[in-house]
Amino acid sequence: MIDWPNVTASSHQELGLTPEELQRSKCVLGFIPVIYYSILLCVGVPVNILTAVALTRLACRTKKTMYYYLLAVTGSDILSQLFIIFVGFLLETAVFHRDVPALLLHSVSAAEFAANHASIWSTVPLTVDRYVALCHPLLHRQISYPARARKIILVVLMLSLASGVPFFWWSDVWRNSLPPTAMDTVLIWTHVTIIYFLPCSIFLVLNSLIIHTLRVRQRQQCSQEERGPKSAPPRRLGKTTAMLLAITSVFSVLWAPRTVVVIYHLYVSSVHRDWRVHLAYDLSNMLAMLNTAVNFFLYCFVSKPFRGAVRDVVLLRGGPLYPHRALPQQQAPTNASISSLYSGNNKRSQRDSTPLSPRRARKPS
Repeated sequence: MIDWPNVTASSHQELGLTPEELQRSKCVLGFIPVIYYSILLCVGVPVNILTAVALTRLACRTKKTMYYYLLAVTGSDILSQLFIIFVGFLLETAVFHRDVPALLLHSVSAAEFAANHASIWSTVPLTVDRYVALCHPLLHRQISYPARARKIILVVLMLSLASGVPFFWWSDVWRNSLPPTAMDTVLIWTHVTIIYFLPCSIFLVLNSLIIHTLRVRQRQQCSQEERGPKSAPPRRLGKTTAMLLAITSVFSVLWAPRTVVVIYHLYVSSVHRDWRVHLAYDLSNMLAMLNTAVNFFLYCFVSKPFRGAVRDVVLLRGGPLYPHRALPQQQAPTNASISSLYSGNNKRSQRDSTPLSPRRARKPS
């Protein structure tokens, strides 16, 4: 990102490479990435913290599994911003020019990939949950509840942490002047499969099934409406499904350039040698990291309950964290009607059980 020497003088002698071969491609953007990532960090972290607080309120209030999954996505985005943007891009690259111990450099690299995988794969259970809710509603009522959602989120986070360990040996594409090795090839293909091809395939299949199911139901309801005037109105695309489609679509668009550039770097031209690939790699990273800060605006645009929760948090309103209970004023009319009904029934029962008066008890002679 910032222009710094790639290798030391000792490495020139050890590798036997000419200065032309070791010359690194220039960073065309200069300090623009540093400014961009600084703004993204200053905006993204507070926005995601606000999102996490609002989603926590909604999760406690409604007990819907969707909010637990969205909360996991938000927490993973915060970790990605801290490890990838703050530690990786700003501290290691812009401040220290990656002149840090190799062990620390590789450890941070593994943490970056783990946070990245968690941020992406936390969306997969949300997609599966929405698919089951819309296509198999009876099954969804049986298997979808907060305790199970928390267990699924924990499993996803543990698997993401484990998947980041192999990337301890990830090669630094900005500094490495040698062609990609077999290890680099395996790691790059593993990376693009985990962060793009596999989750996007799941999103595409499940979202297609959701849209197909909704269209079939709409056609069936329209045909029923033609037969009888008292049929239910056709079911449209819900806001929850629209939110899911927006999240997955934005992810697919923002991460596609980085996936293409990484594969291009592997087989066509290296980031180290070609300034155009270097420029494309910087821009694709900037687009990919933008995905960690846009979900808040998608939630606000689609979800009215989320906007209300954000408004309560910003205005420091201590809204209830648990489901509303009826107030005493609201219960008064109901209680009055119940008491009157009870008193009426009581009087009726007393009248029925009271012995007849002498006039009533008089028998015909």
